[in-house]
Amino acid sequence: MRPEPICWFKSWSSCWASTMQVSVIIVNWNTAGFLRSALNLLYSEPVDPPLEIIVVDNASSDGSAEMVAGEFPAAILIANGRNEGYAKACNQGIARANGEYILLLNPDVEVKPSTIVRTAQWLSRNPDNAAVAIRLLSPDGSVQHSVRGFPRPMALFWEVNGFAKIYLKSRFFGAYRQRYFNYSRSSEVEQPMGSFLLIRREALNAIGLLDEEFPIFFNEVDWLYRAHRLGWKIYYLADESAIHYGGAATRLVAPAMAWESRCGLLKFYRKHYRSPLFAPVYWVVVIASWLQAVWVSRKRAHEAVGKAG
Repeated sequence: MRPEPICWFKSWSSCWASTMQVSVIIVNWNTAGFLRSALNLLYSEPVDPPLEIIVVDNASSDGSAEMVAGEFPAAILIANGRNEGYAKACNQGIARANGEYILLLNPDVEVKPSTIVRTAQWLSRNPDNAAVAIRLLSPDGSVQHSVRGFPRPMALFWEVNGFAKIYLKSRFFGAYRQRYFNYSRSSEVEQPMGSFLLIRREALNAIGLLDEEFPIFFNEVDWLYRAHRLGWKIYYLADESAIHYGGAATRLVAPAMAWESRCGLLKFYRKHYRSPLFAPVYWVVVIASWLQAVWVSRKRAHEAVGKAG
């Protein structure tokens, strides 16, 4: 453990805050415009110590890596020769990072450096928390639904059979999507959206890296679930916020990403709920996912025929 800093003219809390370093890891794939805006804001105001910004580009074809190298020379750029997926790219960034706190940040999220610092200060004061998320706002200022519960078997069952949509405010039937969650109040949560997730390095060392068996979706859910099982807490801060444009990269290949999301959910289920007791729910989810995929495919085909006509 490194020696604590000596500060003669500062309070202990302000001294500690000034010595924390946050490493911001942004995994990018063909979202150069959003990435430029995010980086411009991250470099818009000085913080002490400066943020360590790491961009991992997954073989973008839109000039993202060249843009970062040319316009943001202070950023650390890891340019992959192929798309390695989100989880592996995050792990590459984590391996390169030096900060005591690791911020996993999507390229379509705009957040001020001062917001990141205040969030890290909160995390430093609450050592039993592995990670913290903040309020995500759409560009029009509306609050995004960014907090869910873990996809436990019964929680998924109520979603699939429709009870969760019928009883929107029910904590029993709606435990997965948590449509009842109060986004104006800070509280302990289970599964905040990974678009902005600030992680304590100590927790990362104890829990491990993202599981690369979840290349795109459910990797952060799996990590948070592992944290939860080890006794760590996860927190949502309502007083801090960021603008999230949402799905900038996945919209480029929306049908494939929708199916990948379902596969991620089923993979999570197989990993954490192996007992034969849970098999019926698993197959209900599989069948429901397949039926939904067929419905979406037919709907898109019908829309395409309509436009052609």
